[in-house]
Amino acid sequence: MSLLKHPEDRVTVSVAFGLTALDFALYFLVDNVYLLAGYWLLLLIPKGTLSAWNHHHQHNFTFRSTALNRLLEFSYGLHTGIVSNCWVLHHVLGHHVHYLDQSRDESRWQRKSGRTMGTLEYTLSVALTAYFRAYKVGRNYPERQRVFLGSALLTSGLVAGLLYHRPLPALFLFVLPMMCSLLFTAWVTYDHHAGLSTDDAFQASYNILNRWFNRLTGNLGYHTAHHHSGGLHWSKLPDLHARIADRIPAHLYRRSTFDVFLPDSPS
Repeated sequence: MSLLKHPEDRVTVSVAFGLTALDFALYFLVDNVYLLAGYWLLLLIPKGTLSAWNHHHQHNFTFRSTALNRLLEFSYGLHTGIVSNCWVLHHVLGHHVHYLDQSRDESRWQRKSGRTMGTLEYTLSVALTAYFRAYKVGRNYPERQRVFLGSALLTSGLVAGLLYHRPLPALFLFVLPMMCSLLFTAWVTYDHHAGLSTDDAFQASYNILNRWFNRLTGNLGYHTAHHHSGGLHWSKLPDLHARIADRIPAHLYRRSTFDVFLPDSPS
């Protein structure tokens, strides 16, 4: 029996663990600020993209083994700034439950006045409150919260130790990628729901059907389908979208940057 629950996750798991191994190798071997800064900039988008896969993992755990899932979450945490169960609490048990109610949504895009936030305001709001909001949701799920807090302490303690031992490599290989990926994650999620004030779940999400976008994000462009069945593995979202597409209004389909550089139709 495979350790993976779904064979489609092999590539992403290999990339996550491979980048972690490379990061630690560079941490011990490289001191040149220009090489470190170049590596950080080169991996800025790829590590940000891993946030989508971390998101998928915390909806539907990748391995059959709890220990391997925790190890993968540790790797994801060092790339994305989001540790074990943070998105389980904030996103799965928070946002997915409350996204139709902007007074409670953990990723709310609406101000208290009812007006829609701008992209920057939303990005900073979601990123800076992510851990606090996850903690608040976790008060109703003590077992999950214990894992979340333990992972947060372990990861922050390790990063603090890395900073103390070799500050410059730690800054470019761990601290900046974690901060930037968290901000990147919040920024790209603005377009999922912003401005859609509705009680109808089929009219509450924007969708992107570009094949390249969905390959890189694990089909997050099929966002209505994702909210319709949050625990469904990412590889099955296109089929679910096809079954519910007639219930999604035409104005809820958006183009992405990929449509400019890599135009494509859905697979």
